[in-house]
Amino acid sequence: MEEEGAADLRQRKKQNCTESDKMAPEERNKENSKLGRSPKYMLIQRFAKLFFGCLAAVTSGMMYAVYLSTYHERKFWFSSRQELEREITFQGDSAIYYSFYKELLKAPSFERGVYELTHNNKTVSLKTINAVQQMTLYPELIASVLYQASGSEEVIEPVYFYIGIVFGLQGIYVTALFVTSWVMSGTWLAGMLTVAWFIINRTDTTRIDYSIPSRENWALPYFACQVAALTGYLKKNLNCSAEKFCYLLVNASTYTFMMMWEYSHYLLFVQAVSLFLLDSFALAQTEKVHEVYRIYLFSLIGGYLLQFENSALLVSPLLSLVAALMLSKSLQMNMKKSAFVSRLLKIMYIYLVLTVAVTLNFILKMFIPHKENGHLLKFIEVKLGLNTTKNFTMNWLLCQESLQAPSQDFFLRLTQSSLLPFYILVLIICLFSVTQVIFRRICGEPLREAVKLEDGRIGERPEIVYHVIHTILLGCLAMCLEGMKYLWTPYVCMLAAFGVCSPELWMTLFKWLRLKAVHPILLALILSMAVPTIIGFSLWKEFFPRIMTELTELQEFYDPDTVELMTWIKRQAPVAAVFAGSPQLMGVIKLCTGWMVSSLPLYNDDDLLKRNENIYQIYSKRSAEDIYKILTSYKANFLVIEDSICNEVGPARGCRVKDLLDIANGHVVCEEGDNYAYSKYGRFCHEIKMNYSPYVNYFTRVYWNRSYFVYKINTVISFQS
Repeated sequence: MEEEGAADLRQRKKQNCTESDKMAPEERNKENSKLGRSPKYMLIQRFAKLFFGCLAAVTSGMMYAVYLSTYHERKFWFSSRQELEREITFQGDSAIYYSFYKELLKAPSFERGVYELTHNNKTVSLKTINAVQQMTLYPELIASVLYQASGSEEVIEPVYFYIGIVFGLQGIYVTALFVTSWVMSGTWLAGMLTVAWFIINRTDTTRIDYSIPSRENWALPYFACQVAALTGYLKKNLNCSAEKFCYLLVNASTYTFMMMWEYSHYLLFVQAVSLFLLDSFALAQTEKVHEVYRIYLFSLIGGYLLQFENSALLVSPLLSLVAALMLSKSLQMNMKKSAFVSRLLKIMYIYLVLTVAVTLNFILKMFIPHKENGHLLKFIEVKLGLNTTKNFTMNWLLCQESLQAPSQDFFLRLTQSSLLPFYILVLIICLFSVTQVIFRRICGEPLREAVKLEDGRIGERPEIVYHVIHTILLGCLAMCLEGMKYLWTPYVCMLAAFGVCSPELWMTLFKWLRLKAVHPILLALILSMAVPTIIGFSLWKEFFPRIMTELTELQEFYDPDTVELMTWIKRQAPVAAVFAGSPQLMGVIKLCTGWMVSSLPLYNDDDLLKRNENIYQIYSKRSAEDIYKILTSYKANFLVIEDSICNEVGPARGCRVKDLLDIANGHVVCEEGDNYAYSKYGRFCHEIKMNYSPYVNYFTRVYWNRSYFVYKINTVISFQS
């Protein structure tokens, strides 16, 4: 094993870009002469394949962006709405992100706008925040710069420019998936099938429909580009120029991805684990894997500096893992070892890396002040059943659909589109092939420098092994949290499309079956064309009419009650007023009116989480005096009560806001299925509508409609103990 590893290392060091570039034409000329084809003919053929493949990839991305724009227009009647009605379509945290984009455009200069965002005291009462750091507003900074620098003020409205960029990024997302499957399979037919499955399963591949400005919609296209570049970078026998291009693209896309999303380093951690396992079994060139580790380090350091010294990046598991990997590998390479010691160190390598990574992360957290979303760790404990809690915020998070296990409908949808069955088939074949390769490596058999079609060893291709490991890790996360399906399902589309279009995968299967009746290579080539063609035709026949129906039907989205509320606030409320209510509504009020609010729908700040829980008490069984004290402590002037929350009658009874508040406050005790109330006060949101003392002493109703009740918080009240 030692001799083999030393030989591999010497061989890799001897091979350089110049040698590979010189040898490649000679090998191609020999192959062409055997086939009776001239080098010029082969050059034209490859150029045509590359040209039409790139054209198909770019066209697919552009068509998808147009499709999203058309669907959005049909869903909201966007072009026929007034500005206020358009802004109401942004809900929750989406409204907050877009509101800061508006503020940047209204600022007298870009520098002044950035300063006001980094020293923002006009959004949340009694709180000055660095909105750029806390809410990762780099997408909005870029969008505002592009809008003003391009002179688009006289051509297009800000909202169209903003959502146009997001839709364009989604087109890049699809193009990157197309290219990834093309690079893996060798045919752009796989890219077309990837795009088809992605669009058909749009409900489970993206949340662009109802959360356009969310951070993941800005970030995931860059991650898809990084995965595409990494796929090419990991390939064997890559020529010098292609390897450099892939390396630079991995650099740029990794750093950009980290700047666009606050949770990006967690996804990169999953990718780093995949590369670690790939390297542990010596299935990829160690030098390339360690170059990717260096890219992670560069991105983390650059992100730390440009994100206002974001300490969360320093205590991230990604940094600890990469540091442990590089340290452990250097120790292993500097040791002179026999064959037995070499195999023993291979076994101990994983244990060593994990031990060093955990220890380093623990030490960093001890010495570096950080706020690394501590509530996430508590959530994981409760989610895994390791702990129980009555905390309102924790139970509210546990009740969110995106944080629960995926439903049966999710798997049914993937099965109906034929995606899940083909994915499982491809995954099983690749997994068994990878297992065979790992077993051969343990037995001392070296990897082949070039895997031919007739070998039937798809598991020896490092880029394939990486995607198999990556999709399994993401799949495990998706099985625990439904929200993770948006990270997993796109790569399910890509891997399934690659598999059915790859002659190597079919050849691997035939090698196991020992097929002799028909020439296996010929049959593999036929199936790699016939199967995706049949799948594409069936998908076209069944789902294309549905997609066209979506684009032709005019859906009506109109919320007159919210429009009336925002109009009243802009006309009647004082400019210095502070509004209190549910965080989701506060985000819309901030966007549509610009008035200050007492809370925001953000869950990465302990103070905001506490504010949200306190202000949600307006739907609990608390006294008027208690609610008044809470609201005045945040300098709130107006209270907005939503009938939809106060009278909520959801199917999940224990997950309603008022139920969670009763549990947290100890106002309801469950014994053998019966609920016992222990509060001597009625539910505040009901009692305040009765207009009797003491509620009228603290609050004065100033506006109401079918959905909202607005109360002015009286300023002079004498409390008696």
